[in-house]
Amino acid sequence: MNLKRIFGALLTILGIAGLIYAAMLFINTSGGTREIKALVIYGIFGFIFFLSGINLIRTTKDEA
Repeated sequence: MNLKRIFGALLTILGIAGLIYAAMLFINTSGGTREIKALVIYGIFGFIFFLSGINLIRTTKDEA
């Protein structure tokens, strides 16, 4: 298996975890400034990791 695909899968899993954590913060937030900053940060990083992992998996060619 290609190292780029493994790294892409790892980034995708981290991105999904970040998005799930941001969703949990969104559900449990009371509206404090610190909570909203954490929600935005985890959401943005999760989205970036998810998209970069999917893109890395998709663009890597299989070479046998």
